[in-house]
Amino acid sequence: MQQNLNDLYAFACVARLRSFRKAAQQLHVTPSALSHTLSRLEEQLGIRLLQRSTRSVSATEAGEQLLAGLEPALAQIAATFDLLNAQRDKPVGRLRLNIPRAASRLLIAPRLPAWLAAYPDIALEIVCSDALVDIVAEGFDAGVRFGESLALDMVAVPVGAPVEFALAAAPAYLAAHGAPQRPDELLAHECLQFRFPSGSHCPWELRDGGQKLLLQTRGKLVFDDFDLLLDAACAGAGICFHYRDWLAPKVASGELAWVLPDCTPPREHFQLYYPRARHVSGPLRAFIDFFRPGS
Repeated sequence: MQQNLNDLYAFACVARLRSFRKAAQQLHVTPSALSHTLSRLEEQLGIRLLQRSTRSVSATEAGEQLLAGLEPALAQIAATFDLLNAQRDKPVGRLRLNIPRAASRLLIAPRLPAWLAAYPDIALEIVCSDALVDIVAEGFDAGVRFGESLALDMVAVPVGAPVEFALAAAPAYLAAHGAPQRPDELLAHECLQFRFPSGSHCPWELRDGGQKLLLQTRGKLVFDDFDLLLDAACAGAGICFHYRDWLAPKVASGELAWVLPDCTPPREHFQLYYPRARHVSGPLRAFIDFFRPGS
């Protein structure tokens, strides 16, 4: 027989306090309403749970047995709600994210110490992959990509500072092959390629006189790792199309030089995305707020 949890809680309250009046005050009901609730419970169970008199109330033997069984369960329920309330005040729990390797370096790594200090009770699991995955099927709470890669049924919010791609090559390569002066001259150069797990190559999106230009460049070297691509550029193997923030230290050290600096594409944000129908958990909300642009 399935009983109303509120009725069982009301019984436990009366049995503990041994008073309808005190229990009614705690439950914010009238004593008469409480008495009616307990009478209905006894009728449903077919057994007397409370001994009543004009001055006092006490549990019967059956009532004591029921109370002993209810106490641990009610305590567990109360503890569970305390945990939920604590998550509202301070996010607690696990957050599992699918993130491209470049985003893990540019977005996550610089702010990871501050994140750990701000949210010590969140277990953050980051799976780095450049492949487009079904985050729901793979058990992720959210993913990070650029906006053009996202499905229409996803909620997307910008995160982190905007990033930009740029062109660079080793001074030795430019001395041997010349520096291109226009984007179309890149077609005559050795251009280092980045390949996504899908097999497609990263397109080189540039600007030529203010117009967007998408170049399908060519090159003998193809990588699926931006670090290796950068090493090849520093070794003089060709021109690379890479994240500006990744290239800047190499340019500052003289290992690389900018190529066509006025033709780089506009800056854009990484997008954190998650299913439209999914409830935004405390840890996910904390991540969104923490990595919000300008935060």
